[in-house]
Amino acid sequence: MEYHLLTLLCHTFILSIALIFLFSNAYTFIHKIPPHIPEVHLPEEPFLLVASALTLELNQALKLLRDIASGRNPKKFLMVIAASWVLSIVGSWCNFLTLLYIAFILLHMVPVFYEKYEEKVDLFAEKAMVEIKKQYAVFNVKVLSKIPIGPLKTKKV
Repeated sequence: MEYHLLTLLCHTFILSIALIFLFSNAYTFIHKIPPHIPEVHLPEEPFLLVASALTLELNQALKLLRDIASGRNPKKFLMVIAASWVLSIVGSWCNFLTLLYIAFILLHMVPVFYEKYEEKVDLFAEKAMVEIKKQYAVFNVKVLSKIPIGPLKTKKV
């Protein structure tokens, strides 16, 4: 349908506000009391708690990204680069909402399939890990060992 979520939400909001406006004005023409629209008061505390939790998680994520980008762990750095590259390729195939839908479906299906085929999956994962370790060892000898890694310089205050 090519109707995006944000566009749908905005159009629904515009339609509901227009209908409330029309009904409010129509009631004045037919000499009736306009409908009472209740006031909504949201407590401040839950929003502050959510903001605090998000701030902590964001700071931890930024610390992790800084550690990865500093080059102390080349294996983790290469894994992040490869995952980002694969995610960018998959993201070019479809829009973000479709990716969220696919992720939601996979998060519910994968555990069920893993429980059903646990032995086969574990055997395949072992073979894959052995092969990945072999390839990483070769890559480490040929490329990563030749890159000089120096200590991070601390800033003088």
